[in-house]
Amino acid sequence: MVANPLLGVVFHWLGGLFSASFYVPYKKIKWWSWEVFWLTGGIFSWLVCPWFFAAIQTEDLFGVLADTPMSTLQECYLWGAGWGFGGLTFGLAVRYMGISSGMAIVLGLTTVIGTLGPPILAGRIGDVLSTISGQIAFVGVFITLGGVVLVSKATAEKNKNQPTTETKDSIDMKKGIGIALFSGVMSSCFAFGIAAGKPIRELTLQAGTDHLWQGLPVLCVVLAGGLTTNLVWCCYLIIKNRTGREFIGKVEGGKSTLASSTMLRNYLLAACGGALWYFQFFMYTMGESHMGKYEFSSWTLHMASIIIFSTIWGIALMEWKGSNRKSRVLLFCGIAALVLSTVAIGIGNALQ
Repeated sequence: MVANPLLGVVFHWLGGLFSASFYVPYKKIKWWSWEVFWLTGGIFSWLVCPWFFAAIQTEDLFGVLADTPMSTLQECYLWGAGWGFGGLTFGLAVRYMGISSGMAIVLGLTTVIGTLGPPILAGRIGDVLSTISGQIAFVGVFITLGGVVLVSKATAEKNKNQPTTETKDSIDMKKGIGIALFSGVMSSCFAFGIAAGKPIRELTLQAGTDHLWQGLPVLCVVLAGGLTTNLVWCCYLIIKNRTGREFIGKVEGGKSTLASSTMLRNYLLAACGGALWYFQFFMYTMGESHMGKYEFSSWTLHMASIIIFSTIWGIALMEWKGSNRKSRVLLFCGIAALVLSTVAIGIGNALQ
């Protein structure tokens, strides 16, 4: 198989578009609590879609997983569970630190650790840095960090001039820094889980699966860990808030029983959002298969593209309407830096 890093970049951008878009259907769900629609969509994100697409694109999926060493399966699963903790605590980090600091720390840590951690653990970091192509790829990683900081500052500047429900009393930097560090480190676990799945990818190729789909069985295992974490938390909230009745259409605060059309619409929207979320990593594995020697840079490309397309959605949904000139300039510079970083990483990978 001949790697095509530029095509890999395109796949990663498509993954970022799916990731940035998945919450849009969730916003149209009516009368359901967060834990209800999050778990419903998550069933499609972390269970239905991974196994469905892996089953139809992989030769002998269950045979491949049966031949995989148990230690590999356990490692992938545990990394996925760790990533679940990172996602669940991201909102708390932003709540206690504010959007600018919270996003910068969490996304910055996730980008750096998720990108550099796997090659460091594999002992390949020195080989990468010894080449011009590897150095260019690393420059792209750090340009991404600059873009993250600029977009975070732009968001904070925008919020200064717009009505918000946040108060200074909700800011707790001492508590926030600890949560942000935890969230940033744990969110990067997904990249480690993908890297730990190399034996699964090798067995998948040996079974006759096309190289483009070699990462799909890995997602089944890693996302099973993420499903576990989110399932436990959502079930806790459902029990605590007594929102389980919403699954069958019984709600409080305005309507006692939802119409069947509303229920069907909610389930379809949750399924759509969950599928969109999964397709970010469907595209991720396709992109990674084309990145060649520097496949570790896939995580940086993934994070950068998510931020780019999330910002575009924010503009399209008029979230930046009324923002001042400073926030728009910061936003433009941040997006430009993120685009530049993907170009640099793509060039670095192509040169190798």
